[in-house]
Amino acid sequence: MTRRTSLAALLGGTLAIAAAYGSAFLPGDPPKWAAWALGIGCATVMVAASALGAARADRGVGRLKWPFAFVFLVLAGGFGAVMVLPDEPAGAPLWFGLPLRAAIILIGVGLLPLLVLPIAYALTFDEMTLGEEDLERVRAAALAARKQSLAETRVAAGESTAVPAEVA
Repeated sequence: MTRRTSLAALLGGTLAIAAAYGSAFLPGDPPKWAAWALGIGCATVMVAASALGAARADRGVGRLKWPFAFVFLVLAGGFGAVMVLPDEPAGAPLWFGLPLRAAIILIGVGLLPLLVLPIAYALTFDEMTLGEEDLERVRAAALAARKQSLAETRVAAGESTAVPAEVA
C-alpha cells in the first residue's frame, strides 16, 4: 500500500463515515446501510491512517500489508458481527464477564489490533526505518535549512550574508 493508496482509502473511509452521520438527518429511521457504512468506514480509516504512517516512498508498507489486512478484517468483521448478531435474552452466558456484543467490541475490535500492530512493527523495524543513506540525506537537508535560516536572519538584521565557519 503506497501513500497514494492510503490517502485514497482514508478519503473513502471518511466519506463513508460522513454519509452514515449525514443519514441521521433524513426523515424517519436511519437506513440499514448507515450502520454498515460507519463500521466499514471506521475500519478503513483506522487501517489507512496506520498504513499512511508506515508507508515509505520507495517501498510502500512492505511486509506490513499482511498485518494491516488482518487488522482490517478483524475491525470490519467485529463491527459487522455486532450488527448481525441477534439480541441476547436476559441471562445469556457472558464472555469474559461481558455480553457477547460488548466482548467482541472490547476484545476483538479494541484489544486484538492493539496486540498485532506493535508486534508487526517490531518485526519489520529494521527494514522499515531509515537507513544510513536516508539519515545522511536528512542531515544534509537540515544543514541546508539551517544555513538558509541563518542567512535570512542576517539579511533581515542588515548584516553580512556570509555563513560563519561553525555553521559551514
